Amino acid sequence: MTDHKHADAIKAVPVRHPWRWVATAVIVLLLAMFINMAVTNPNFEWNVIGEYLFSSKILEGVWATVWITIVAMLAGIVLGVVLSVMRLSPNPVLSNVASGYIWFFRGTPVLVQLIFWFNLAVLVPDISLGIPFGPTFVSWDTNSVITPFVAALLGLGLNEAAYMAEISRAGIQSVDEGQVEASSALGMSRTKTMRRIVLPQAMRVIIPPTGNEVISMLKTTSLVSVVAMPELLYQTQQIYARTYQTIPLLIVASIWYLFLTSLLTIGQFYIERHYGKGSTSTQAPTFLQRLRRNVFRFHSPPPTPPSSTLLDAHGGVR
Repeated sequence: MTDHKHADAIKAVPVRHPWRWVATAVIVLLLAMFINMAVTNPNFEWNVIGEYLFSSKILEGVWATVWITIVAMLAGIVLGVVLSVMRLSPNPVLSNVASGYIWFFRGTPVLVQLIFWFNLAVLVPDISLGIPFGPTFVSWDTNSVITPFVAALLGLGLNEAAYMAEISRAGIQSVDEGQVEASSALGMSRTKTMRRIVLPQAMRVIIPPTGNEVISMLKTTSLVSVVAMPELLYQTQQIYARTYQTIPLLIVASIWYLFLTSLLTIGQFYIERHYGKGSTSTQAPTFLQRLRRNVFRFHSPPPTPPSSTLLDAHGGVR
């Protein structure tokens, strides 16, 4: 019987992954086919895309898209935080009102809400201020108040508040109850505890889905074209309705949407890193950190393995 100590040496061989190479080859082939089609197909009309990419009308639409995204998200975040606090309140009236709001606005399409607010004058011809069931002090025509911008803000902001309420509630409930109890023992009010203790810790949970909501809001602004809000898609439609160059103009709009969402994605990454300080989980490296690491790895000589790194039958190094 052969002694295990004198068994033949075994050389370690890395596990092979042939299907990874197959998948990579398929992806590279598909990418090459797409690039070839984009370059050789004259129907893309790249000259038209270059002509309109930085035109004044398109840039006005880009600015309107960014502006409505910022305002609607701010309204949605503020109202969403208020609704989440109301829903977690021990007061049954506040809790039920918040739950009803969330149920209604999450249950109806945002496009329907936009059209409703834009046509509010059909239901309420005049908007007035005064004593309830009493005299009216001032009144305005609804059509003059509910402009396309206001309709877009109401439709997007109120709808977003319902989703931000649930995101905020999940973040608040992720904070340990002991934090609230300790704050109460120190004599802090519920409002101060929420503002100084709970919300700063809840931001780690709130930020990632909120970043997704901002990116989603940027793309959802394309729906406000139905209320004649001159954002990016509306301006694009106005141009190709006149020139009949539909595909090139839609590509122009897509390029700007991709550019803006890329900026938001980068911003979300760094905000997450900021609020992730002190966390036990390892933070993902930034782009510059990955670049420096790769450059250093490229210029550094590979480590030289030992001259005889062989394993015996029991896995020991000989």
